[in-house]
Amino acid sequence: MLKLKRLIGNSISPAILGSRIIAHGQDKLVPLPSPLLAQWSTNRFFFDIFKMRDKEELKKERERIVEEMARGYFSDMGEIKKHGGKVALANKTIVPALTASKFPSLEVEYPDGRTLKLPIISSKEVANADVLPNPKASVLCLSFRKYSEEMIDSWSVPFLDTFSTSKDVELHQVSLIDKKILCWKPVKMLLLRSIRSSKPDGSNDALQRQMAYSFGDHYYFRKELGIVNLGTGYVFLLDKFGRIRWQGYGMASKEELTCLLSCTSLLLEEK
Repeated sequence: MLKLKRLIGNSISPAILGSRIIAHGQDKLVPLPSPLLAQWSTNRFFFDIFKMRDKEELKKERERIVEEMARGYFSDMGEIKKHGGKVALANKTIVPALTASKFPSLEVEYPDGRTLKLPIISSKEVANADVLPNPKASVLCLSFRKYSEEMIDSWSVPFLDTFSTSKDVELHQVSLIDKKILCWKPVKMLLLRSIRSSKPDGSNDALQRQMAYSFGDHYYFRKELGIVNLGTGYVFLLDKFGRIRWQGYGMASKEELTCLLSCTSLLLEEK
């Protein structure tokens, strides 16, 4: 009986590297075959990895829940009433290329059926880099709520007027949609179809405002850009490598707009 207990106890121990057998009244320790040992070690290794990954995912999700519960529609609107959407001051000068951060990749859909990844940069790693021109300067306007579109227009309309004849500049106005019902494929297709059927403005300028939509969860995208308030508009000036060289928020002031236009001109002169 004592030998039987030892046998059971040792067989379930994860640290044992052999197996006990009882033969001819003798208790012997027989090493496990190498393939079995290798399989046991591999399974244990992957089990530990998944266990650690689960803990990290749970921690991230817990932090996300706490952060999203702390903010909401009313807190965003409360801030906008205080500062008019100016969650931060716009850059007064262009950001040096060496210190500029990259704009995170964002998949967008256009009413004409195109699906692209922004920003468009000169790299073979980007799916659409070989079929699209590489602009020297791009302005990306982001809005998360419809009432911030007026803020975006205060930047985009003067920008279009100033660089209407330039072929080296692009303007993308992106609406980020995260409501699940609107991200459902049939509803999404209906939305894009209704936008596509609307009348174009008829402009023949070289620079056109490209309206795009991004559907899905943008939490980690917002985290990368430091976007907290969803009630305001965000404007980013990017160079041809997708680096953020200038950014603004809310309604454009005359000084901020002048700065955006001058920084764009500087990017067009860069080699």
